[in-house]
Amino acid sequence: MPARERWTAAVAGLCLTVLPAVFSPQLGGLLPPALAQQATQPKPAQVQTVLRIGAIPDQNPEKLNRLYGLVANELGRQLGVKVLYVPVTDYTAAVSAFRTGNLDLVWFGGLTGVQASLQKPGAQMIAQRDIDAQFYSVFIANTRSGIKPIQTQKGLAALKGKRFTFGSESSTSGRLMPQYFLSQAGVKLGDFAGGAPGFSGSHDATIALVQSGAYDAGAVNEQVWKSSLRSGKANRTKVVQIWRTPSYPDYLWLGQPNLDQRFGKGFTAKLRAAIVGWRPSDPEQKRILELFGAQQFTTVKAGEYKKIEQVGRQIGKIR
Repeated sequence: MPARERWTAAVAGLCLTVLPAVFSPQLGGLLPPALAQQATQPKPAQVQTVLRIGAIPDQNPEKLNRLYGLVANELGRQLGVKVLYVPVTDYTAAVSAFRTGNLDLVWFGGLTGVQASLQKPGAQMIAQRDIDAQFYSVFIANTRSGIKPIQTQKGLAALKGKRFTFGSESSTSGRLMPQYFLSQAGVKLGDFAGGAPGFSGSHDATIALVQSGAYDAGAVNEQVWKSSLRSGKANRTKVVQIWRTPSYPDYLWLGQPNLDQRFGKGFTAKLRAAIVGWRPSDPEQKRILELFGAQQFTTVKAGEYKKIEQVGRQIGKIR
């Protein structure tokens, strides 16, 4: 064998020793050394995408964990993705987690929903309950406070000089709209006993504080108030409703703008259809709707929340 041919054969043998060929039936036999090397490299583990859901902590943690655990299971079943409920400490934390992308889908109140959507351009208003287009707050009072039922909005002036508490500082039904109606009646925050109102943190806490006598009066979500009466947590001999506000829009599911990119084309529409499709005829969906205090969910008319934005700007909660 000529020297040139012997040298070529030696080099070829060395390559086969270092990068052995791999038999691939799919490709019709032996793979070239370069492809063989790629085929033998370990493949990275596939990362499963998780839909992280959250909610403003407007009620006690036990109820929230039960409700959103059910929601996570149901959405996971309907959408075919892993869904995880991530609790947050307060209303502000829910908005921050949505802004940073740590939560994909959040159950917000009207004010926090508007705050979050303004901070995350392209955010999608997914759905609201059938009761959210016309929502109400109620003012309640301790029966020993001497505060009588109020017949007209101007009658809210009777709360001047009283110990008064809102819920969370960022609550639509427990602070924003009650403060708006108070201001229309000529009642400023500095008019309350001590020169300022209290902030209980949640509707349940407001009812408990007024019932105990720690505060003379407060403002709460009507839905939570009615639920507390039914469960017996609110004792009519100790705490009573004194006025119901006019209606306003409240609460909504808000989704991240990139859901379709992360979960596939059309995912946002599928998510909306899943939630709007919940019905009492399905046992699991019935439990969810009962805990939400609704018969069903509907699509959102974003323009209705402009009023919430306007009031939020008036009182300095939106800048």
